[in-house]
Amino acid sequence: MFTQIVKRSVALLCIMAMSASVYAGHHGMKKDIIDTAASNEDFSTLVTAIKAAGLVDTLKGDGPFTVLAPTNAAFAKLPAGTVESLLKPENKDKLVAILTYHVIPAKAMAADVVKLSEASTVQGGKIMITTMDGKVMINNAQVTATDIKASNGVIHVIDTVLMPK
Repeated sequence: MFTQIVKRSVALLCIMAMSASVYAGHHGMKKDIIDTAASNEDFSTLVTAIKAAGLVDTLKGDGPFTVLAPTNAAFAKLPAGTVESLLKPENKDKLVAILTYHVIPAKAMAADVVKLSEASTVQGGKIMITTMDGKVMINNAQVTATDIKASNGVIHVIDTVLMPK
C-alpha cells in the first residue's frame, strides 16, 4: 500500500511539473513586444527610451508591429550624451520620431523583409532594405537577429540606431 501511495504521489508530481512547464511556455507566447524586449537585457536602453517617449501602451497594443530593435551597443555608438539628451522631457518629440522610425505597422518576418527594397514606418518616413553577401541592411544598420516573435508582432535586432531624415 505504501508503495502505491509513493508511486501515485510521484506520478501526480510529474503531471504537475509538466503542467507548469506547459503553462510557462504558453504564457511566454503571450508576451507583447514591450514584454519581449524588456525580458532581454540587450534592449534595456531601448525599453528606457520607449518609456520616456510614452510609447509603452502603443507597443502593447494589438499591432501587428515589426520593431527594428537597436541593442544597447547600437545606442552606445551614438555621440556621447545623445541618449541622455533624448531622454529629457523637452526632447520627447524628437525621441518619439526616432523610435517610431524603427516601427513598421505590419508583421514582417525575415522571409518577407528580404523581398522588400523599402518599407514605410509609423513615423512616416521610409527605410531602405538591401541584401548583399548574406547580410540584410536597413538603411545603414545591419540586421543581426530576426524573427523574435511576440503576441502583437515581431522584433528584428539591428546594430545601429536609425535616424529619420
